[in-house]
Amino acid sequence: MRFLVDECAGPTLARWFRNQKFDVVSVFDEARGIGDDEVLARAFEEDRILFTTDKDFGEMVYRSQFPHRGVVLLRLQDERAANKIEVVKRLSAIYGDQISGRFLVVTECHIRFAQSWSETDR
Repeated sequence: MRFLVDECAGPTLARWFRNQKFDVVSVFDEARGIGDDEVLARAFEEDRILFTTDKDFGEMVYRSQFPHRGVVLLRLQDERAANKIEVVKRLSAIYGDQISGRFLVVTECHIRFAQSWSETDR
């Protein structure tokens, strides 16, 4: 799997993905300051699942129907990098093969697979 970690999700999460041998792009490290539409377009064009903490992506996917390859929206009470990594580890261990093409809302306690349009629905 290929991932794009949004600037707000932090560079530490991107480094963790790299250490796990995933193909990952970090907006923080490589394209700081680009707009949300550019982030989602890049993830789509490069066939990457987006990890973010920005609720605006839900609006883009649902209302504006931006195409995507998968979006994981982290809605965490504890925003520290170590907690993000633990939550993503659990997500990957349980649902790793079910993330692609889906919109997920992930908290410390719950994972919700939301219905959304993705390029795979075409």
